[in-house]
Amino acid sequence: MIQTIKNAWKVPELRAKLLFTVFALLIFRLGSAITVPFINTTALSQQIQAQSASIFSLLNVMSGDAFAQATVFALSIQPYINSSIIIQLLTIAIPALERLQKEGGEEGKKKLEAITRYATIGIALIQAFGYYTMIKYYGLITAEGVWPAIVIIAAFVAGSAFVMWLGEQITEFGIGNGISIILFAGIISRGPAMVNTIIGGVTNWANGLVSTEENPISILHPAFVPVVIIGMLALVAFIVFITDAERRIPVQYAKRVVGRKMYGGQSSHIPIKVNMSGVLPIIFAQAIAGIPATIGMFVPSAQVKGSGWNTFLEIFDTRGLVYSVVYFLLIILFSYFYNTIQFNPVEVANNLKKNGGFIPGFRPGKPTSDFLSKVISRITMFGAIYLGVIALLPTILGNIMSALGSTTGQHLGIGGTSIIIVVGVALETVKALEAQLMMRHYKGFLE
Repeated sequence: MIQTIKNAWKVPELRAKLLFTVFALLIFRLGSAITVPFINTTALSQQIQAQSASIFSLLNVMSGDAFAQATVFALSIQPYINSSIIIQLLTIAIPALERLQKEGGEEGKKKLEAITRYATIGIALIQAFGYYTMIKYYGLITAEGVWPAIVIIAAFVAGSAFVMWLGEQITEFGIGNGISIILFAGIISRGPAMVNTIIGGVTNWANGLVSTEENPISILHPAFVPVVIIGMLALVAFIVFITDAERRIPVQYAKRVVGRKMYGGQSSHIPIKVNMSGVLPIIFAQAIAGIPATIGMFVPSAQVKGSGWNTFLEIFDTRGLVYSVVYFLLIILFSYFYNTIQFNPVEVANNLKKNGGFIPGFRPGKPTSDFLSKVISRITMFGAIYLGVIALLPTILGNIMSALGSTTGQHLGIGGTSIIIVVGVALETVKALEAQLMMRHYKGFLE
């Protein structure tokens, strides 16, 4: 990766793209530090951190702590991501949008992008109003009246629209895929704080400020830090391996004579990625599994021990068995759902038949379609289990450490999800740079 960036830096055009991307990310991080007026950000941050099982915690991680600080970019790129997913699903359900996507060409693509932008503003408005309602419910607004409400909601919506525009600029003038890069930057921005926490904890252990008898196992214990580092590196290597893993189905094209020339007779393959759906199943599953905790934030009786809501929330505690099982099953469900949308075996089989291609050992048409469906089903199951294990890894480690007497295990974040996003975006960016280098015939740089 580092070598690819060095090689890209030697090309003036790619150097300009890299500098533009860095400058855009600096603007993004600057906006993530400017707080919206009329909000008690200190109390809000404590409230968000206390509700680690709610949807707000997920939004905070994706925004790089901007959500908990109520900054201008608090909503980050989430409204645009939600809008893109909704429009993608609607293209399957609404024939007019499906024709616009398949037959509209460049003009149809522009219309869909415009619809996505308008939907983003609408979703941002809904999320901003919900965010304002939560802040008001907890009494964290420092001024009363309609004007503070208008200012707060307008600032959040404007910030989300600007982040969407910034991502599009990175896609057009930067190194590409600006939305993913902004999401990457938001998650990476939490890294220095995590490193600082570990360093501070190790210093406290070394100075004897924390008793070993009270806390025998901890990620902050000096002897435990190398184990954590090795474990994280192994996890990253495993995620990279699965991200690049794919099943290649051989395809043979029959020979055909057109005029005096013979075409076909070539061998190819259909690449099917093991983790075709990326991190989306985890995000969807966590958003749904976090609904009880999110509702509990607005119900006063949820804080009363022995009440119905309090008992219900304890059952769905993020460290509990019920939550983990529901979370895992939702990840598997959404993995199958999203892969069904992305890969249509019937359409692939028909395209192969039209182009004179076939999979060795299977007749064109329905037999080929059935074979592809069977392969997709098996690969999806493996990919879904992989996502489930990665997503539940912090919970499993936290419970193990808590059982051994460590209190820091309770505060492990959703590291697996973040690492999948960071690694995926990094690999995608490197591949984009390598492709642009190849286009410019700088083959020596990649050797």
